[in-house]
Amino acid sequence: MPRSLKYMVLGFLLLGVSLSGCGYNDLQGLDEETNAAWSEVLNQYQRRADLIPNLVATVKGYAAHEKDTLEGVTQARSQVAGIKVTPEVLNDPALFQKFQEAQQGLTSALSRLMVVVEKYPELKANENFRDLQSQLEGTENRITVARKRYIERVAEYNKGVRFFPTNLTAKYLLGLEVKPNFTVADEKAIATPPEVKF
Repeated sequence: MPRSLKYMVLGFLLLGVSLSGCGYNDLQGLDEETNAAWSEVLNQYQRRADLIPNLVATVKGYAAHEKDTLEGVTQARSQVAGIKVTPEVLNDPALFQKFQEAQQGLTSALSRLMVVVEKYPELKANENFRDLQSQLEGTENRITVARKRYIERVAEYNKGVRFFPTNLTAKYLLGLEVKPNFTVADEKAIATPPEVKF
């Protein structure tokens, strides 16, 4: 075998070995898994948004004078619905933060609504309300699980994008960047234990 042919075969072998370690397919798979996990988060947020009008209508019949709270929930839901969630949200930390803040605002408004409900025992006894409340609680649990899965997928994806040698493939071949993750609005507030007084 001529020497130049040996070098060509050796070059192809080295190229094959180096490409198998570049992580191209792994990164593509991680990106798809992250996008699928994000879709499930959105699915659960949509489920919650769909339940809210029924919940507000049921409470409105019993607590008409709690107008501010009911309007706050409706307004928070509108703000969430007003944010167009596209795949670019995952690649833009500012848009992701805006989406997250809108969802936190809706969660806060729903919490205030549940406080109002505590004042009305006859509402709590209403079968329609109990069913809606149960569905909302189940949805909140689903949101928590979906966010947890998304956080796990983003961690795996971000490792692939940041760790050598796949970071070279991510940056120069695929143009992939680290994806933003969920954060807590006020870490100091959750780190401080609640004060219990009797």
